[in-house]
Amino acid sequence: MPARNTAAHAPDLWTFAQQQFDAAADQLALDDGMRRVLRVPKRELTVNFPVTHENGQVEVYTGYRVHHNVNRGPSTGGVRYVPDLTLDEIRALAMLTTWKAALVRIPFGGAAGGVRVDPRKLSSKEREGLTRRYTTEIGILMGPDRDIPSPDVNTGSQTMAWMMDTYSMHRGHTVAGSVTGKPLEIGGSRGRREATSLGAMRCIAAAARVKGASLDGARVAIQGFGRVGMTLAQQLSRAGAIVVAIADDRAGARNLRGIDVERAIGWMREHDAIRGLPDAEQVTKAEVLALDCDLLVPAGLQGQITGSNAAAVRARTVAEVANGAVTPEADAVLSERGITVIPDVICTAGSLVVTYFEWVQDMQAFFWTRDEIAGRLDEAMDDAFGSVQAMADAEKVNLRAAAMMVAVSRVAEATTLRGLYP
Repeated sequence: MPARNTAAHAPDLWTFAQQQFDAAADQLALDDGMRRVLRVPKRELTVNFPVTHENGQVEVYTGYRVHHNVNRGPSTGGVRYVPDLTLDEIRALAMLTTWKAALVRIPFGGAAGGVRVDPRKLSSKEREGLTRRYTTEIGILMGPDRDIPSPDVNTGSQTMAWMMDTYSMHRGHTVAGSVTGKPLEIGGSRGRREATSLGAMRCIAAAARVKGASLDGARVAIQGFGRVGMTLAQQLSRAGAIVVAIADDRAGARNLRGIDVERAIGWMREHDAIRGLPDAEQVTKAEVLALDCDLLVPAGLQGQITGSNAAAVRARTVAEVANGAVTPEADAVLSERGITVIPDVICTAGSLVVTYFEWVQDMQAFFWTRDEIAGRLDEAMDDAFGSVQAMADAEKVNLRAAAMMVAVSRVAEATTLRGLYP
């Protein structure tokens, strides 16, 4: 639909992103010129385009594609379909991706994009039409050596297949490396689906080692039980952890003796809600966030732990597996209380690492095994967490501040080495 007033949460996300950058810039003593360069996106594209619905009605939708920084390589970032999407939200996600790429040492810059739409109201044919038209509109920015979109909220492998095909039709030949997150049959990568949860699991395990703790027997609460939350719950359960509570975006379920993760996944897929899960006490989402546990995993939407509820959090560690799940005000409260927060900038970076792996495989037309991908992902995440922990120890700061310092310093160094044109 045509542009409307910005939703309340989106400007906050952009403000939060800039606040985090400003804090890192202060700690690194960046000069004013470098701050001005890195604080804003390089380019922003807004498109308004028509789509003919199956009933013959024509609707006009608004979409965005933003490149934050390309000094370390071509940009990459997700495409999301959400009804309250704003340009500020996309700006924040693009900036976050720049820092993630720098943290895990992959030669990409950050981008993000999407369309303001409720995809549940579209038929499959309408969704394909919207995707193909959006791809055509942002095609002036796309390319395997320029900008490589990937899936995000309410988009997936089928969306990426349509985007790749549309881009390829305009070029007259298949360009598999134009997007990532595709089906295996047309150039996708093994390990993509579970990449975010695998990367988060690696960070959680590393943080536990730093504390001298074990995941075996650890009590876990998970808020957000979509694909990432489900997969992470399986991995934690296999490591011996006990999932004692689960919440979706509406309600929660609790069993202090442990929830059967596979049964919960089956229930969620069948009912599209955790409410009514057998052998579990029904609780509110707020109660799940405040549960006394060893690990709290916000894996749903942004802004779940805020200044108003951070004091109620009783977990020893919070793994921010959703972008922006912990606000800066909440982060300060948790830090003061001695609660370790594994920030989104590193905890969600696994998907970006495998995005890079898929792009490399497409460009080489040579594909790796699942074990090869898992091994390389583990190496990348271990290196990233080690760098962040070392910075945290050296500067006596929390993990979020340390991660931002490492990431910003790497992007600033690349910018300095390249120089400013002209």
